[in-house]
Amino acid sequence: MSEQAITESAVQDSANDLFKKSFSSWFWGSMTTATVLHFAIFALWPQMTPEDVSLSMDEIEAIELPPEIEIPPPPEAIARPATPVVATAEIETDITIAPTTFESVSVEDLPPPPDDVETDISAAPVFTPYTVKPDYTNGAEVMRALEREYPPLLRDAGIGGTTLVWFFIDEQGIVRNQQVQESSGHTALDDAALRVAPVFKFTPALNRDKAVPVWVQLPITFTTK
Repeated sequence: MSEQAITESAVQDSANDLFKKSFSSWFWGSMTTATVLHFAIFALWPQMTPEDVSLSMDEIEAIELPPEIEIPPPPEAIARPATPVVATAEIETDITIAPTTFESVSVEDLPPPPDDVETDISAAPVFTPYTVKPDYTNGAEVMRALEREYPPLLRDAGIGGTTLVWFFIDEQGIVRNQQVQESSGHTALDDAALRVAPVFKFTPALNRDKAVPVWVQLPITFTTK
């Protein structure tokens, strides 16, 4: 390539340079066109107004909260009442009889022999001599009777007591009569003790080698402990 051709190619403008040189004409031409267009729009449609694009919000209504309610704690579990028990009692067997001698008793002063009349000792507690005391033999059955006859209102309230009861026991060891000797302080417990008393079964009381009817006293206790 000749030196002249290289010089002409070096001085020739590129497309980017040509675009930069034409920027001014393009800018002012666009501005003029936009201005004319806006004036034409306002002239032809003078009633045009911009759309309301403002935001609206509904009024927030305040809601009153209900008062706080204090929830009570759950009730305590009701303890199951304990099984009532029969208190043990010792039947007094030590009987003291004043010594009697023939010298101190005159035959002439003796009263006549009593009439041979049988007396019913089951009506009321009286002393009957015996050498072997009766013992009850059905403890499990008595315990069930205590549970059954315990007044529910007193049991649930934890109220107990001891009733001292007279038992009249015949020659077969069967309870034929019962009476309250000392109250527990609650009529309902005393009545329950009298209902339990016939459930007792005893060994017969013995006077030497003979079975005899006797009155004995035993405590009947109702308790929830």
